[in-house]
Amino acid sequence: MDPARALARWHAVVESRDPAGLPDLIAADAVFRSPAVHTPQVGRDTVVGYLTAAFTVLGPQLTYEREWLGDDSAVLQFRTEVGGLDVSGIDMITWDDDGQIVDFTVMVRPAKALHAVIEHMGAELMRMLEAAGH
Repeated sequence: MDPARALARWHAVVESRDPAGLPDLIAADAVFRSPAVHTPQVGRDTVVGYLTAAFTVLGPQLTYEREWLGDDSAVLQFRTEVGGLDVSGIDMITWDDDGQIVDFTVMVRPAKALHAVIEHMGAELMRMLEAAGH
């Protein structure tokens, strides 16, 4: 697994702003850890759902400012705006031997921005569920 190639695939999907490319990047048993939910979210469909919502909530102004690349992982520092608040955070991504994401952890600061992210993510997830007829 080439971590630089795996990271480039992630950046390509983020830059496209099109979540349709997400399923190909996510392992079947992937885990998503978010400050917006208390428990890890498990499984490709669930992880894709959360990342799709994040694209909508964080995506329009999301920019990665710095990144650190390891043998099978990366830490990406980002900035964006949500609800009129500046949001700063990191995405910690781990890939398997096939270059698919197996663990995606998000951390957000400051607390006021985190609360805005939680509120907007919750609203977007509810909108997605209603649109899917649930």
